[in-house]
Amino acid sequence: MSDVSSPSWAEMRAEYSDNGLHEDDLDPDPVTMFRRWMGDAVSAGLHEPNAMVLSTVSADGQPSSRMVLFKGLDEWGFHFYTNLMSRKGQELAGNPACSLLFPWHPLERQVRIDGVASQLLREDVAAYFAQRPRGAQLGAWASHQSSKVAGRDELEAAYSAADTRYSESIEMPVPPEWGGYAVRPALVEFWQGRRDRLHDRLVYRRDEDADAWVVERLAP
Repeated sequence: MSDVSSPSWAEMRAEYSDNGLHEDDLDPDPVTMFRRWMGDAVSAGLHEPNAMVLSTVSADGQPSSRMVLFKGLDEWGFHFYTNLMSRKGQELAGNPACSLLFPWHPLERQVRIDGVASQLLREDVAAYFAQRPRGAQLGAWASHQSSKVAGRDELEAAYSAADTRYSESIEMPVPPEWGGYAVRPALVEFWQGRRDRLHDRLVYRRDEDADAWVVERLAP
């Protein structure tokens, strides 16, 4: 039975503008193009423009998605950090193929990256961990991500124990189960909303044989 007191979800829609994305707008390199669009998202004042959806697949083929924070980009790919024993970490260990999605709704834009994740070097992880706020460092020690907990009190107790163990006068070490990944892109899609749902979808695909990127337009 539908909830007559609320608007119909099927009737929820918004019309997009007609800004458009043309082939001539693209940089030959998708990473450079991504940096440009990320700069636009930051300049527009979007809330957490570096928030991205990470999708992984379990050993039995069950996909799962969650928000993580994009934290860097270099020749190895798009960086993020997490607990290696979390669900995402265990799924990436079994199948490193994954997908990233940046949903920049106020700009009527999305960027999707399909690629393969590999673990970052421990020295790089340590360098990033050292510049995190102390509270976030303690949280990494307190939370064995994706494991079951009896209640909120258990998490608070683990946080307090970590706070007692590591005084503010010493450098906090990286938890052994905490690390990071670089996702090397094989496909990068730039999506721009258009009127009447005739959106622009321009996709870079990596041609390994030619060591180059090929651009295609997809139907919306």
